[in-house]
Amino acid sequence: MNMAPSFAPSFADARPVAQHCAELTERGPRPEERDQNISAWCRDLGHELAQELAQLFSGGKLRVTVTAPQILAGSQVFEKIGPVAVNNLLRCGMDDQTMLLSLDFATAVALTDCSFGGMGDMPSEPPEVLPRSAGLLIEQCAGIFAQVIAISNGSSEQVAGDVLVRSESVNRLKPFEAGAKVALFEVTLTIGDATQWKLLLAIADDRLGAVMPGGSAVAPRKADAVPSDGTKEPFAQMPLALEAVLSEFNMTLGRLEKLGPGDEIPLAMPTDLPLKIGEEVLAHGTLGTLENRLALKITRLPGQIGAKSDSPIFAQAFASSRETPSSVGQGASVRDTELQTADLQGQAV
Repeated sequence: MNMAPSFAPSFADARPVAQHCAELTERGPRPEERDQNISAWCRDLGHELAQELAQLFSGGKLRVTVTAPQILAGSQVFEKIGPVAVNNLLRCGMDDQTMLLSLDFATAVALTDCSFGGMGDMPSEPPEVLPRSAGLLIEQCAGIFAQVIAISNGSSEQVAGDVLVRSESVNRLKPFEAGAKVALFEVTLTIGDATQWKLLLAIADDRLGAVMPGGSAVAPRKADAVPSDGTKEPFAQMPLALEAVLSEFNMTLGRLEKLGPGDEIPLAMPTDLPLKIGEEVLAHGTLGTLENRLALKITRLPGQIGAKSDSPIFAQAFASSRETPSSVGQGASVRDTELQTADLQGQAV
């Protein structure tokens, strides 16, 4: 009896060209290799950050150390950060990889004091509201963090590094799921022998390999994109924060710091007001009243609000739906109201 297996010719011919997905054929680093890679990355990251951040601070040589990460659940990271902090969502390279940079208000104030020539001592009582000067400085620092992390993977390709959004509530940013495994790094900035400030840097553990040099971790496979329609569920009822910009003007930082209740600022009211979401202008209109309330009459609508997902307006609206990006520039705008997407098309005063 012939016990040798037999296969159909077509099946046998197909074997040499069989293909397997990357998850099966690529091996991630062994635990000891991963620890070594992370340790080297932390050392190099601290060195580069010290060089780039030094331009913002005075008082001596700046040293930056980045500890090996703790692996925690996302909910534990949220608890460690607390309900109110200076949270920055950073874009750090290819495929829009993101990391969270967080510090408390007291540290932000101390860093600002050092930046202006002070000792950088922690305040005895942390402020309830972050000073504007501290917000400006931390945005600069966060931008440097993002740029340094973006180039730290050693890729020859030009990669982006910037601050996507800032919020006092880490839960609003949703940098990772509460149940996800998160790598939490502690970053210590030191000037002299005693002055130290601590910040937190966090990223979903399965994404860490993507921002490290030579990282061979296989990124989770993304599902194929499905075309979406802004007029249908689940997007049709999604509330979007819009801004009716009544006036924009320049103001010096010194004047901004001295603003207080009772101050009067003259405004030049344009006849053509832009309606914006983030930095995207959705429409233009004129100011008027509707049922004894201030209202905006739409006069020009550059794009169709109920557009497909490949339209610039829909893409901008979807990207901005989680939170309007923080912006610190020369101009200031007054937020008039929050509208829903459906309120824009065809509404008149």
